Amino acid sequence: MGGLSVETLGYLGPVGTHSEAAALYLNEQLPEKCELVPLANIYAAIHAVETGAVDTCLVPVENSIEGSINITLDTLANSDGLKVIRELIWGVHNHLMARDVRYPITKILSHGQPLAQCREYLMSHYPDAELDAVVSSAAAASQVGEMPADSGWAAICTQRAGQMNGLVALAHNIEDQHNNSTRFYQLARKDYEAELQEEKTLIICQIDGKDAGRLCEVLLEMATRDVNMTRIESRPARTGLGEYIFFFDVDVPKRVVNLDAAMQGIRRKSIWLKNPGRFPVLRADGRKS
Repeated sequence: MGGLSVETLGYLGPVGTHSEAAALYLNEQLPEKCELVPLANIYAAIHAVETGAVDTCLVPVENSIEGSINITLDTLANSDGLKVIRELIWGVHNHLMARDVRYPITKILSHGQPLAQCREYLMSHYPDAELDAVVSSAAAASQVGEMPADSGWAAICTQRAGQMNGLVALAHNIEDQHNNSTRFYQLARKDYEAELQEEKTLIICQIDGKDAGRLCEVLLEMATRDVNMTRIESRPARTGLGEYIFFFDVDVPKRVVNLDAAMQGIRRKSIWLKNPGRFPVLRADGRKS
């Protein structure tokens, strides 16, 4: 980006969320630090990039336990002005925090994702507690922090969010799967200029489901050229019942011409195709969350 101004990086706020923890980590890896901008929701973060309110945004695209984040996929499928410039794999750790460890827990608040990620733990340890899904894990920590110490309320949140709101830990790392992780995309506008390693790419296309074997033909375009597909996801195309958009995560091969040829073949077999960028993948264990 031109000029001397500091770039802005939007993320799913408020301060204290897992998204903020991931954004803080990403910012430390960048050659030039960004100003972090918390935004109300995923759509707001992506829209801020589209309108130029922020230079880039970091949004979740998939959790290893709960699956895809549909709003991110749907927005990418319907936008012609965005590209993926980085992927971040963030290890997610959830902490149960309250005002005081001495009182029994009767109500547990968090975002819907952490509540789902800790379902077995909660059923085992707090089977009678009321579970309340709120807008974010940080908001849960804030609400619990405003309650009396003996309220019986607790939050599943990051340590940072809990500490910011005067909470203490009842239990650490309560996620049911300890390899729990979330993939994030850093999104920018199409005209964003950056020279980055091409490690992975995303192919989005709509194929005619009425054509027998068409999906198999698309997959063969990659397989016969030694192009490794690491993930496939489908979403309703919203153009008619039984019509779907497909998302393919693909490793960029050493022979990039193989990928180019595969994409040409997929395009011929698709109603439309988009390829929003080739990008590097960063991996973090999430200990800072």
